[in-house]
Amino acid sequence: MKILLIGANVASTPYYVYPLGLSMVAAALRKAGHVVTQFDFLRNDMSFEALDNELRSFKPDIIGISMRNIDNVNLMNEQRYIDAVKDIVKNIRDITNSPVVLGGSAFSIMPETVLNEVGADYGIIGEGESLMLEFVNKAASGKFPQKGCIRSSNYMDGKEIPAASYDPDIMQFYLKSGSIASLQTKRGCTHKCIYCSYPVLEGASIRPRNPGAVVDDIEILINDHNAKYIFFTDSVFNDDEESYLEVVKEMKKRDIYVPWTAFFKPEGLNDRHVELMKQTGLKGVEIGADASTDITLKRLGKRFRFKDIVACNDLFVRHGIATAHFYMFGCPGETKETVMEGLENIKNLHKTVSFIFMGIRILPDTVLHSMAISEGIVSPENNLLESVYYIAPGLDRGWLEKTLTEGFSGIRHCVFPPDSMDGSLQFLHKLGYSGSLWDMLIPADKKPGRQRVHAAI
Repeated sequence: MKILLIGANVASTPYYVYPLGLSMVAAALRKAGHVVTQFDFLRNDMSFEALDNELRSFKPDIIGISMRNIDNVNLMNEQRYIDAVKDIVKNIRDITNSPVVLGGSAFSIMPETVLNEVGADYGIIGEGESLMLEFVNKAASGKFPQKGCIRSSNYMDGKEIPAASYDPDIMQFYLKSGSIASLQTKRGCTHKCIYCSYPVLEGASIRPRNPGAVVDDIEILINDHNAKYIFFTDSVFNDDEESYLEVVKEMKKRDIYVPWTAFFKPEGLNDRHVELMKQTGLKGVEIGADASTDITLKRLGKRFRFKDIVACNDLFVRHGIATAHFYMFGCPGETKETVMEGLENIKNLHKTVSFIFMGIRILPDTVLHSMAISEGIVSPENNLLESVYYIAPGLDRGWLEKTLTEGFSGIRHCVFPPDSMDGSLQFLHKLGYSGSLWDMLIPADKKPGRQRVHAAI
């Protein structure tokens, strides 16, 4: 069958992110013999005329739409993305009667709600590589599900997760918009953070891909697409089982050196680990600190404490690796006292940049959601399609915003609101600088140097 896969993400800040999930579904469908075309909405300048032309020329039997985010989870500057998907579906209806199937993390978080809101025919909850393939194969013989939402209680084995079928034109667009290529080494999350949907989406156990297959992908990105910077999209790169080290060892075995970055948890690392990663090109790490005091860390379900965050930061800095931290204020247990303590904790971190969020976006089926219902912050009937943010009861939002604004004012490497530097980072990408670029916010006399690369504007 002929399948058109559409990447519906319209978020371009702080930098453009390649539609990796879309390409992995495309790989599974192509392997089974189906004809697949990938269409990225951002790459086509969000043009409905371009989408119309694709629909008319390709004449797909089935259309899949990948949804990355519902909104930007930023209380200080809320942006809603689902409306773009609604417009895409409406535009498709004007051209063809082919079935429209939704998928992606944003859909799986609140499937029935999103399906009703967007008006598509079906939706895949979970891993599209297996479920979309099953849907397409049955559709080829005229069999369609009776229910709109399609789910499975099983997860793919890590070694079954396919390599992405990177579209060369889409990839070049994203590389020129930030020079970052996306890659996944595993799925699943063993942590119990009360606000997070990763265990719901990917399961509570680690499912690593074959390290050789991962490094094959890296070589394809470097040799076939001329990627200069790699971003590992795993929810946490340094998993407790240390499968990440097998990937790094395979990179070193093949003499691969390419700048790369990933999300890290601030525990379970030592000098040997960091040195090994540095030898393969590790340039910067994004540390999921999330809360800034021991009290709020514990209430979020974190196993580590703030001293571990400090030690992790110092470990990377000692090896010349740039670090970024992300913090949320207003967590359960947050008080005026913890806010003031957290401000000082963050400001006292050395040689790093911190992005600060106010409030926590409440997502369905999380512990935070249940807590918010019991505390009267959200009603049980609220489907959460419209964003609701958790701020600890008794903590005044106006006071919190004023305190954070004044507390981080004039501190270049403490960014509040968290998107206040997005425009500058995008401009630097257009000038030819590569990577995530937040390391440029680290005080000049303390940060490691970076090289300028030349790329088309």
